[in-house]
Amino acid sequence: MSNASTTSKKVRVAIIGAGAVSDYHHVPAIRLDPRAELVAVCDADPNLLERRKGDWGITKVTTDPVALCADPEIDAVIIATPNFTHSPIALAAAAGKKHMMCEKPLGLNAGEVREMYLAARDAGVVHMTAFTYRFAPSMKYLRHLLKSGALGTPRHFRSQRFLDWPETSWGWRQYQDKAGAGDLYDMTIHRIDFALDLMGPLTQVCGAVARFAPRTTTPDGKSCPPSNVDDWSSLIGEFASGATGVWEGTTLAKGYGRDGFGHEWAEVNGSEGSAVYRLHEPNTILLGKTGEDLAPVPVPAEFLKPSGSPRDPAQGKPATVFRYDLVWEFISAIVEQRSAVPSYLDGLNAQIVADAVLESYQQRRWIDTVLADE
Repeated sequence: MSNASTTSKKVRVAIIGAGAVSDYHHVPAIRLDPRAELVAVCDADPNLLERRKGDWGITKVTTDPVALCADPEIDAVIIATPNFTHSPIALAAAAGKKHMMCEKPLGLNAGEVREMYLAARDAGVVHMTAFTYRFAPSMKYLRHLLKSGALGTPRHFRSQRFLDWPETSWGWRQYQDKAGAGDLYDMTIHRIDFALDLMGPLTQVCGAVARFAPRTTTPDGKSCPPSNVDDWSSLIGEFASGATGVWEGTTLAKGYGRDGFGHEWAEVNGSEGSAVYRLHEPNTILLGKTGEDLAPVPVPAEFLKPSGSPRDPAQGKPATVFRYDLVWEFISAIVEQRSAVPSYLDGLNAQIVADAVLESYQQRRWIDTVLADE
């Protein structure tokens, strides 16, 4: 693992992509972590950069991500840019020996992501995929129950992600050449990832996508070209263990606002019991056994935040603050000179499955999923 970060007292982090995700999640997380400092920001929009100088108290700003990735005064980068830019930036970061965390999906297809993973691996840097929901306390506790055998032999995985979003333009996200896919890559890929983490490798999938909203008007009323990506996605999968999985996601589920967080339900049915994670109540899990109904149980304190984190789980909205733990894991991996979890390899395997969903729908058949290993 590269020692770039150990030459300074703190891990010097640059953010590439100064939009809402960075403002809401990554910057507050860096501020919380005494081992890290935000030292530079990059964005394609000079006006946004100017605003972020004041918002984030930063003086070093640039519109050139390649130059930033070569900067010797930076140890690590967080890539939070449009999907089609992830690969060239990640390759530049690998060339500059920068540790990197990248938003999902890592790329526009699995071939692109494989190249990113190999470049980061061979550069000896920490690489991490921002699969946020792995860090939800109830998801971490569900994983513990499953891996410890408390649920018995896992049989079924089930995921729903329903959002009630406006039917106006998504900007670059609604065009295949910029985003790769819609709901499938933006939302369902998270659920593919934690299913792989919980249940092990998938061997076959059968999937479908659909588009219902044309999105020909921007939020401020201007006309724009129609969307050509999905706003509904689904798949059925078979795991190597013999277990089964079912996923469905949509951005068009009217009445599923839930204070902006939407509806998320992820469930494992085992031979001895069932457990359910829900995003809007991430500090509570639903548990049940034969003869009982599913009932809420508080997540034990040791699963509410990472060990050593200064974050107070009682502060802030539970469905927001657990997202800060991504940066804690990223910085921890750098400081401890170990691999981050989830890594680019995890991002690659989720992408392989997502790509297979598109192939399945195009060909109207089941597709074998051959996942990558080290």
